[in-house]
Amino acid sequence: MSEISTKPYLIRAIHQWCSDQGLTPYISVVVDHRTLVPRQFVQDGQIVLNVSADATQSLVIGNEMIAFQARFGGVAQNISLPVDNVSAIYARENGHGMAFEVGAGSFGDEETEAPELEPGLSDGSASADADEPSPPKGGGRSHLKLVK
Repeated sequence: MSEISTKPYLIRAIHQWCSDQGLTPYISVVVDHRTLVPRQFVQDGQIVLNVSADATQSLVIGNEMIAFQARFGGVAQNISLPVDNVSAIYARENGHGMAFEVGAGSFGDEETEAPELEPGLSDGSASADADEPSPPKGGGRSHLKLVK
């Protein structure tokens, strides 16, 4: 029997903590062929997404995949992310959260190009904050902790 990773449990815990504290949970994700996101918002092979209840619809943080619907530039999109590709989850307002090591499988097999997302949803109150994709900048040491 293989051991189940703690990563999805920690992601769910930090997400819940942010929500309970009235903070906005953001996740940083390494984009590869398994990651279904709007490619125009990918920078340096990564994307930062607002995963708050206000910005997402039908959010499911599973043990292997994170899936939800969100709006980008007013257009609703389906988002699907492998948990292995999540490099951090943190609160936008103060940067507190946790960083993760991204699995080696995330970078292999770059030959398969990921499909571009097409507008697919006509309804939804979800909206991803594409205007605020980067974590807060501040002096001092990061509050994120690397989990292996």
